[in-house]
Amino acid sequence: MQYRYLGRTGLKVSVLTMGTMTFGATGGFAKVGGADLKEAQRQVALCLEAGVNLFDTANIYSTGASEEILGRVLGKRRPDVLVASKVRFRMSDGPNGDGLSRYAIVREVEASLKRLGTDVIDILYLHEWDGMTPLEETLGALDTLIAQGKIRYAGASNFSAWHLMKAIGVAEARRLPRLVTQQIHYTIEAREAEYELVPVALAEGVGILVWSPLAGGLLSGKYGPETPSARQVAGWREPPIRDVARLWRIVDALREVGGAHGVSAAQVALAWLLGRPGVASLVVGGRSEAQFRDSLAAVDLTLTSEQRAHLDAVSAPPVIYPYWHQNWTARDRFGPADFTGEP
Repeated sequence: MQYRYLGRTGLKVSVLTMGTMTFGATGGFAKVGGADLKEAQRQVALCLEAGVNLFDTANIYSTGASEEILGRVLGKRRPDVLVASKVRFRMSDGPNGDGLSRYAIVREVEASLKRLGTDVIDILYLHEWDGMTPLEETLGALDTLIAQGKIRYAGASNFSAWHLMKAIGVAEARRLPRLVTQQIHYTIEAREAEYELVPVALAEGVGILVWSPLAGGLLSGKYGPETPSARQVAGWREPPIRDVARLWRIVDALREVGGAHGVSAAQVALAWLLGRPGVASLVVGGRSEAQFRDSLAAVDLTLTSEQRAHLDAVSAPPVIYPYWHQNWTARDRFGPADFTGEP
């Protein structure tokens, strides 16, 4: 296993994080498959053996069942690993059952701690933007929880770049906790993050974790135009695919490179992401031990510069405004965080 610093912090995380969204899998989360306690024990043991030191969950995953199972499985091993969870989505009825108010954050963190059977959450993510709660209130609640020793670091997930930059600005102006990481959707098929989210991370020293790096299995190489994934069949909407023909061209390229190395297309997709600027860790999940074993093996895959160039070209995102104008007129003054896609 390899480890990287999380943004500008001194915290090292494994380049692969174990995602536990499938633990419990009740309600709407049943669409992504499920792992009961015994299966979760086997999967966690496999990841621990491989050197994974970060386990990712959220209060909303199966309405707390994921946290409960993860807490039970880790047990006495909890002090030796890092646990990340999230708050924002509705967890109860009533007018204050969701959001990022001080009331909601403090209440949900305390509930998550009980479910996880732990005293502290290492990384707490704001799971989604809340445009109705002042950032001073949200960050102030995080400040309280850090001072109480209930969380160690805070991050954002699914924020836009201006949301993240505003949060950083408010934190610095009010001397409140800085968001040190963001968990975003970013794949070789979905490269929108390269317009703004990756540049702001590089410029501000915010660590990048990637959720669903295989696009819900679509980049695994197992599926094609006539063979939809199990998640698609079950009606799971994430991620949206807007150009299906382009998706399968990318999958063909992943299979081609994988064939040259004797590995799966999934490993190539993960290795490509691990080579992108700013990426600290990829959150990988799976329905079975075999899927986890395949993903874990991606750490040892080294792509050639020619293979990376081929994958970059087949998946290149369109250069939208203002980037095409900047590329034409300001490229001589670009810094390391600027978007440099070819118009």
